[in-house]
Amino acid sequence: MATISWNNLNKLASFKELKEFKNSVSLTKVLSGAAGVKRVAEFSIPMGGGLVYNYAAKKVNRQLISAFKKVVKEAQLLEKYEALYNGDIINTGEKRMVLHQLTRGQLGKDVVVDGVNKRTFYVEQQKKIADFANAVHTGKLLNEKGEKYTTVCQIGIGGSDLGPRAMYLALENWAKANNKFKMEAHFISNVDPDDAAAVLDSIDASKTIFILVSKSGTTLETLTNESFVKNHLKRKGLESSKHMIAVTSETSPLVGNPDYMAAFFMDDFIGGRYSSTSAVGGAILSLAFGPDVFSDFLKGAAEEDRLATEKDVTKNPALMDALIGVFERNIMDLPSTAILPYSQALSRFPAHLQQLDMESNGKSVNRFGKKINYLTGPVIFGEPGTNGQHSFYQLLHQGTDIVPLQFIAFQKNQKGSDITIKGSTSQKKLCANVVAQIVAFALGKDDENPNKFFAGERPSSLIYGKEVNPMSLGALLAHYENKVMFQGFLWNVNSFDQEGVQLGKKLATAVLSGEMSGALKAYADLLIK
Repeated sequence: MATISWNNLNKLASFKELKEFKNSVSLTKVLSGAAGVKRVAEFSIPMGGGLVYNYAAKKVNRQLISAFKKVVKEAQLLEKYEALYNGDIINTGEKRMVLHQLTRGQLGKDVVVDGVNKRTFYVEQQKKIADFANAVHTGKLLNEKGEKYTTVCQIGIGGSDLGPRAMYLALENWAKANNKFKMEAHFISNVDPDDAAAVLDSIDASKTIFILVSKSGTTLETLTNESFVKNHLKRKGLESSKHMIAVTSETSPLVGNPDYMAAFFMDDFIGGRYSSTSAVGGAILSLAFGPDVFSDFLKGAAEEDRLATEKDVTKNPALMDALIGVFERNIMDLPSTAILPYSQALSRFPAHLQQLDMESNGKSVNRFGKKINYLTGPVIFGEPGTNGQHSFYQLLHQGTDIVPLQFIAFQKNQKGSDITIKGSTSQKKLCANVVAQIVAFALGKDDENPNKFFAGERPSSLIYGKEVNPMSLGALLAHYENKVMFQGFLWNVNSFDQEGVQLGKKLATAVLSGEMSGALKAYADLLIK
C-alpha cells in the first residue's frame, strides 16, 4: 500500500480545479425536457439494502465528476478508508483506531489488539446479546415475581441515545407489521429529572429491563439517571439485579457490579455516534425486535461499507455524496444542509445525523492540531416531510441562503394500512410531495408578483427505496457514516474525537463543586439556589 499523505484541502491542486465549476451547471437547463428525463435516470447510484442515491438535482456534470476523480486520487480517500478498516491510528486526537465497520463485517485484514481479534470480539458480544435476548423472549429469564419482561429502557446520552433511539423508532412499525415486535422500548437521556420521571411513570418497572450505556462507566448524566431509576426500583420493592444490564467497556467500574444481571462490552475504538451497530444499539434492538432483526440491520450496513471501497466514484454513493457536499460547502460557500426524510419512521434520524456530522467534522484545526483557514462541517438540521413543508420550507424556497437538501423517501409505508382520498392514497400523496419539492427547488417558478417568484437553482439529492426495513436502515446509517468519514478525510480533520463536548462538562463539574468565580459564579447564582 502506498504511503498516505495527510494534507489540508486547500493544498490539493485538484481541489483548486473545482473552483472553475462553481457556476457551470444550471438546474433549470439540465432538468428541463427530455434531457432532464435522461439525467434523472443516469445520475443514480445503487446503494445497499435496496436503496438508490440520486443526485440529478445537484449542480454536477460529467466534467465536474472527472474533477472529483482527481480529488479522490490526490487526497487518497480510498486508501485512507482502507487504512481505517485495517486498524491504523486514524483517531489522532485520542491515538486510537476507528473500528465501527468491524461491528458489521470485515473489509480487510485481521485487526488484533493485545492478542484479541477485534472482529471476533464484536461477534462474541453480538452472540452474548442474542443469547440474553432469546432467554428474555422465551421466558427462560424472568423477573423476581416469575413474570416475563415486556419492556426495555435504555439509559444513556449522546451517541448512547440518539442513534439507538432513531433506529428503534425507524423499525417499530415495521416490526409490528412483520410479527417481529418483542418488547416496547423507551429511552432516558436528559439529566433533567422530568425526562426520567415521565418515562418511569409510563411503564411497569417490574416488567422492565433497564440498559445502562456508558463506555467509561463514569458519565455524569447517565449515572445520575441510573440513580434515579434505582431509587424508583427500590421504592417499588424491586431488585436492581433483576432489572438492570450494562453496556460498557471491560475496564469499567460497572463490570462485576452486583446491581447488574449482565454486562455487554464495547471498547475505545467505537465512538459514541458510530456505535449503533455495536452493543450500544445491539442490546436494545435485539431485545425490542429479536437478534435476527439486528443481524439484518448489520448486513445492510456491511453491504454499504463494501460499496464505499468502490474505486469508481460513480459507483460509490457515500463518496459521491461526500464530494458533492464538500463542493457545496467550500466552492459554493453554502453553510448548512437539510435532511428531509419523507417517512415518519425516520422522525429522529435527522437528530442522529446532527450529532454524527456536526460532532465529527465541526473542527477548526486539522488532525495534527494546526489551524485551518477553510470551511469544514455544515450545520445539519431537518424534520420529516410533509411536516417540514409547513415549517421551515419557506426559507428553503425563498430565503436569502441557499440550503442544500437531502430527501429520503420510500415507495411503501411500513404498516400496509392506508386510505384513498380524492383518487390517491396517503402514501402516494407523500411521494407526490417529494417529487414536487425536488422539482420546485430546482426549477423554481417565474411570476410577475415578487412574493410568488421562486428563483429555483436550489440543489437536492434523493435517497429512495422500497421501504424502511432492517437492511435498508442499516445501509442508510452506514451511508451517512461513510459520507462523514470521507468529508473528514478531505478537510483533513479528525472526525473521531469530540473535544468540543468536554469543556462544558468540566465547567459544570466546577459549578457543582463550588469551585468557581467570575462569570461562571454570576450565572450560577441566577439558576442554582
